[in-house]
Amino acid sequence: MKFGVIIFPGSNCDHDAYWAIQQVAKQPVTFLWHESHDLENCDAIIVPGGFAFGDYLRTGAIAKFSPVMESVRRFADGGGLVLGICNGFQILCEAGLLPGALMRNTGLKYVCKPVHVRVENAATPFTNSCAQGEVLTIPIGHMEGNYFCDQATLEELHRENRIVFRYSTTGGEISAAANPNGSLDNIAGICNASGNVLGMMPHPERASEPELGTIDGIRIFHSMAGAMVSK
Repeated sequence: MKFGVIIFPGSNCDHDAYWAIQQVAKQPVTFLWHESHDLENCDAIIVPGGFAFGDYLRTGAIAKFSPVMESVRRFADGGGLVLGICNGFQILCEAGLLPGALMRNTGLKYVCKPVHVRVENAATPFTNSCAQGEVLTIPIGHMEGNYFCDQATLEELHRENRIVFRYSTTGGEISAAANPNGSLDNIAGICNASGNVLGMMPHPERASEPELGTIDGIRIFHSMAGAMVSK
């Protein structure tokens, strides 16, 4: 099994994700260039954080047209695991792989700090090493992390148990005070209907080693590796 980390012009968390997968999770990983259609037989794709194409027009609006995203779309349609982190989440929404959009934070300020997220669905390939309702500490770093969708989509996300993470207090309470960006229903991460595509605003690669203050994030990559083995 092998992970692939996409590099777009403006990606700045690609090497962080690569390091977490190779050095901490101890899994094979390769970089994938945005202009290539070749996913190099990878079993899981990471769409990393950063500012793809400078976030011109709006976040992810240009990156979705990259040749690699055509291959990612086919890969996801075939059941392949795809994880979009921060800017990667934005790209997946723009590309239509996930519903909704990420808007400017309600405070109109860039927010960079550790946050607490409650695991709402521990039965996904990305959270199978977590417990239902468990609270993880993982950093965020974004200006456009305010998730929004229409009411019908929100009801569908709830009905199909596709809200994977929600911002919470350390005790797991979902409250406005625990919401760092104004995200609808405190949503921090969602998956597609098949459960093989996840977008999340927190950065698990920045929470992978004790030196970083928390190791909760590495469990996302461990979960993916476990899911690929069982598959």
